[in-house]
Amino acid sequence: MGSNLTSDQSITAHREITTHREITTHREITAHREKCYDPRDSTLTFVDREDELDFLYEGFRSRRALMSCGHAVTPTSLTNWCRRLLEQGESRFVCGVYGCSAEWSCMEVRKMALLTQEETAYFETAMAYNTRNKLHTKICPGCKSDVVRENESDLRVRCSVCTANRRRPYEFCWQCLREWKGRAPRSDRCDNDGCCDQSLMLLHTCPNITFESVMVTGCPSVRACPTCGQLLEHNKTQLNTEKKFNYRKAEELM
Repeated sequence: MGSNLTSDQSITAHREITTHREITTHREITAHREKCYDPRDSTLTFVDREDELDFLYEGFRSRRALMSCGHAVTPTSLTNWCRRLLEQGESRFVCGVYGCSAEWSCMEVRKMALLTQEETAYFETAMAYNTRNKLHTKICPGCKSDVVRENESDLRVRCSVCTANRRRPYEFCWQCLREWKGRAPRSDRCDNDGCCDQSLMLLHTCPNITFESVMVTGCPSVRACPTCGQLLEHNKTQLNTEKKFNYRKAEELM
């Protein structure tokens, strides 16, 4: 049976369509541009090696430079690879060389890929879009299938696969990912020991950092992006830089 969208659902759907159009437009603008490193850039480590991200053997003209993981790239091959990750729904930049699982920071990608303003805007939009989508899906602890949370105000989620297999309702906590305990609906926690919002806990307990050059103290080292909610850790180099590129992901700290 079908159902009519509520006004909130209609607004959300409109935003998703608008974001998708913005991503497509940015992708069309930034595609097929070859960029070259400045051979006088002393901050880069140039090597006489193959471009290890040129999977289509396009033979980009730029000199090769080393990423932090030690693999050689050109700015165009790196841009193409990171764009491919974003188009596949990823929100992290991971090396594409076989056997290498290194994750690059946004700052490193922006520098090494020589991102233009248009490309930077596309990358930021796509990362936020992908992160929002992943926030609405989690893995069921019972059967490991993807489950979508339909009620944002209730942490209790029912898995239809486990419910069918076990022939009884199977519900788990969206927060601690254990079988549900206690009364429902609830938006704060279930009755499992240790169930809490890890993101809020990290924001509450993260250490402060100090910027001595401008005499600023007491700045939290971890913040939540106001656009997508992703936790980011400050790189401690600048107080006032562009959103998302002066912080690295803080998920591994949780």
